[in-house]
Amino acid sequence: MEYRRFGRTELQMPVFSCGGMRYQYKWQDVQISEIPEDNQRNLEATIKKSVELGINHIETARFYGSSEIQLGQILPKLPREKLIIQTKIAPEEDSKIFRANFEKSLRYLNVDYVDLLGLHGINTLQLLDYSTRSSGCLEEAKKLQEEGKVRFIGFSTHAPTDLIIKTIQTNQFDYINLHWYWIYQKNWEAILEANRHDMGVFIISPSNKGGMLYQSPSTLKKLTKPLSPMVFNNLFCLSHPQVHTLSIGASQPSDFEEHLETLPLLSQSQKLLSPIIKRLENHAEKVLGEEWLRNWEIGLPNHEETPGNINIPMILWLRNLAVAYDLVEYGKMRYNLLGNGGHWFPGQKADKLNEFDLKKCLINSPYKDQIPKFLAEAERILGGQEVKRLSQS
Repeated sequence: MEYRRFGRTELQMPVFSCGGMRYQYKWQDVQISEIPEDNQRNLEATIKKSVELGINHIETARFYGSSEIQLGQILPKLPREKLIIQTKIAPEEDSKIFRANFEKSLRYLNVDYVDLLGLHGINTLQLLDYSTRSSGCLEEAKKLQEEGKVRFIGFSTHAPTDLIIKTIQTNQFDYINLHWYWIYQKNWEAILEANRHDMGVFIISPSNKGGMLYQSPSTLKKLTKPLSPMVFNNLFCLSHPQVHTLSIGASQPSDFEEHLETLPLLSQSQKLLSPIIKRLENHAEKVLGEEWLRNWEIGLPNHEETPGNINIPMILWLRNLAVAYDLVEYGKMRYNLLGNGGHWFPGQKADKLNEFDLKKCLINSPYKDQIPKFLAEAERILGGQEVKRLSQS
């Protein structure tokens, strides 16, 4: 395993982390007696395999269902001093609720302290305020730190880049969990800002939210040869030293195997990546048009400025990926979350397009006449049954 300094925490962080979203039994709290033996055995085997491989960062969250209580059955059996344990707690208007949720996490995890506590989902200005105001959740987290229950404090986010940067610039956090990978590079400025503040940088779900790369379409597989799409994406992320670790949401011990293929390639990343990136870009230009790819985001309104709260930038982005790279299943998963994602994935899809006049909100777009057609195309390609966030399922 390779390790990188995790910002000012000075932790030696493995370049892969064992994320806790996929191996648990349910997305609700349950009693340990309700968990099937085979599920618990699989979780424990996954964690043991992770630690055996040197992936000693175990990451979960209070609202990852039964993840914490199941981890609490295996963590005390492992050498605590060799582990980096992280949980995440959502900011609350009442910081006492935040503390109570943390205390429950600590009990469930069956440990005396966590190395990393993340304020989970600072996605809006209101949640930033809940976190950083006087007597807010960050102040409560620092009390937990003083009590020896937390070593370092960070935050996770699905927010727009400007809000992420605003949060970083408070200089109150030691690390950040955020989205950034080949298909979604908008947050690069936030990563650079985090580096300027010497924060650890953790990339959320690059193989799932980065394109559902464990079930990549044949088009993408051809374009990323000789690498698999997953290894290409890992290598792309880790070729940037500003990035410290990538989350692997392992559901079973064998899920680590393909990721490990990345490690011996790190020293030759530029040589391997350059032709693949050029091929991907050329293919997208051929399918979608160079001018569209260069200019499609110009003048687009955000969902709050759009009739029906239609998330036009997100829908057009998903359409681009589906048309250019056949990332249709990924597009369906994300598209049908619109309307159910709350502040984690805001806005609505385009299924009621004929009820709204978009001319005014698209006035500043060079593609104002084409965009309604593209939105309708996205609905045809990606529309279907609504999808809920995992924590709601």
